[in-house]
This record gives sequence, structure tokens and C-alpha cells, in this order.
Amino acid sequence: MSANLKGAMVDLIDVFHKYSGKEGDKYTLTKLELKNLLKNELGEFLEGPNDACVVEKIMRELDDNKDGVVDFQEFVGLVAALTVACNEFFKILARKSTGSKK
Repeated sequence: MSANLKGAMVDLIDVFHKYSGKEGDKYTLTKLELKNLLKNELGEFLEGPNDACVVEKIMRELDDNKDGVVDFQEFVGLVAALTVACNEFFKILARKSTGSKK
């Protein structure tokens, strides 16, 4: 494992715990904690992190076990999906800049 990937994993864990536990269980994110994380950490990737409806929708989609909070595994799903979307976006941009159709 490269130092960069290992560092990214540590950063992911650190970011989760920076927001978790302020309102309850330190191993989960409440809706308010999730909202703060989305706004502060992913605001430029997500439209409307301040919009209660957007946060509610993301919370519903992430909360696989329907316990009303987002645990680390559920959070990683969001990060993975956003990473895939960003990768696809950059692949499309690269194709456009080179004129390639692949």
C-alpha cells in the first residue's frame, strides 16, 4: 500500500470522527453532524448542503439500516460514490481536452 493511499484512509477516518459524537454516539453521525460534515468538507461537490431537504435525502440514502444515524461504513459509501463520480467527470474532461472519444 502506498503512503498516499494509507494517508487518504487515515484522513477519511479522521474527518468522520471530527464530526461524529458531538450529539451522541461517537461512532455515528446524526443529521446535524452529517450536515456540518457535508457543508464543511464537501460543499464544493454537493449542491445545497445547507438545504434541510438535501441533507434529509442524503441521510435517508446513506442510512442503510434505518437507525436514524450514519455509521462509518455508511459514510464510506458516500465518499466512494463521490470519488467514482469525480473520476468519471475527470475522464470526460480529459477526453474533451484531447479530442478522444474513448
